[in-house]
Amino acid sequence: MSNPLFATKSLDSLLHEASETGEHSLRRALGSINLVTLGIGAIIGAGIFVITGQAAAQFAGPAIVISFVLAGLACAFAGLCYAEFASLIPVAGSAYTYSYATLGELVAWIIGWDLILEYAFGAATVAVGWSGHLRAFLKDIGWSLPAMPTSDFTVFGRSLHLTYDYIGFLVIAAITAILVVGIKESADFTTGIVILKIAVVLVFIALATAFLLKHHWQPNHWHPFLPPNTGERGQFGWSGVLRGAGVVFFAYIGFDAVSTAAQEARNPKRDMPFGILGSLVICTILYILVSGLLTRLVPYTQLMVPDPVVIGIRATGQHWATFLVELGALAGLASVMLVMLLGQSRVFYSMSRDGLLWPWASKIHARFRTPYLTSIVVGFFVAILAMLVPLSVLDEMTSVGTLLAFVLVCIGVWILRRSHPHLNRPFRTPLVPLVPILGVVFSTTLIVSLSYWTQLRLLVWLIIGLVIYFTYSVRHSHVRRLHREANPLAK
Repeated sequence: MSNPLFATKSLDSLLHEASETGEHSLRRALGSINLVTLGIGAIIGAGIFVITGQAAAQFAGPAIVISFVLAGLACAFAGLCYAEFASLIPVAGSAYTYSYATLGELVAWIIGWDLILEYAFGAATVAVGWSGHLRAFLKDIGWSLPAMPTSDFTVFGRSLHLTYDYIGFLVIAAITAILVVGIKESADFTTGIVILKIAVVLVFIALATAFLLKHHWQPNHWHPFLPPNTGERGQFGWSGVLRGAGVVFFAYIGFDAVSTAAQEARNPKRDMPFGILGSLVICTILYILVSGLLTRLVPYTQLMVPDPVVIGIRATGQHWATFLVELGALAGLASVMLVMLLGQSRVFYSMSRDGLLWPWASKIHARFRTPYLTSIVVGFFVAILAMLVPLSVLDEMTSVGTLLAFVLVCIGVWILRRSHPHLNRPFRTPLVPLVPILGVVFSTTLIVSLSYWTQLRLLVWLIIGLVIYFTYSVRHSHVRRLHREANPLAK
């Protein structure tokens, strides 16, 4: 293209990267089951154990079931587009790489910077939630941890109170160590946790269903199923269902992280679509069942708590199962952190390989074959955030960042179908351009449904990223260098 800002990375170079082997390449160790469990590991976590109840209590009531269906549809359309790209371009980097091949370098940078927001800040937020669950769990069994240190100080005349969550810091440090050791070890760790998580979710579904059947589907807290709007946008009614969909969308974040591991899949052209779509389908079914049963058992007004599923279990009278659910929540949140940090380090790796970030970010460990420096630096940064940032911060920002990535991936599939119609696509998104258009429409609707402050914070984050791009990346970009060599008169 004549404008280097929108120069695209050639498909030939991407496919060459995908076929690389040797000590400077990532280790191909993941099969289809590993990829599905990576997806489930990222998806089933804070969403099902925390956000389900809180979104019902604040925005949608029992109609949170519809919110999950809407969010699942947005993910389904985007997931079909991700599956085509992941099988066609099986390279680490996810939406960043796909945008580079179709929409150009500037858009790719925006998406890469956006994914940093999603994965790094999302992992920090989940780490704080994990810390809170651990303390509650230990308190239930009669143990306690030392109180978190605090400090008060003044900045620009404003008093600040900081709480140092050392548990959040330590759990991120431990997961970072697992990621440095190797992708296969990380995947095996996630697989074990996923088995526990699914077992816990199935236990809740079985106990809740058995209780309701025994009592002739009583209690019934589905009246009204759609609480009337309070007069404020997003507070119940249909606007509340949309706001709820935008919030519970956080619960689906993770299936896109599967695509960041494409360069570590043994047979990515076959296994990537299976991993992406398989994990998405399984988790959507579980979310709908859990949210429906939970709001049937417990009045939605009582679900504004850190552990709504535990409240649901107690409503069945099976108090022994609360121990299991709390363990499942701890395991679920741990695997979400692992996959988010995995995705973050692979996006950094890809951007560094393209010259858009510093060279150290793409260094591969000679023994473990992982981007170890990136994992360590990102892990340390996220651990600091987890220690200092409260749980309520950045959950909607994580959602809005992901939704923006979904929009651009859907557009990218449509553009590539028109610009390269004869490419061999191992997986083809059906009904193009209808499916990509629907993906754009659903994702954009959910972005608009989120709070104005969330949209403003996203804009500020993108401005910071553009400053880095125009001060460093434009001078080191490999694609721009090739563009200058091909166009000597170009500035």
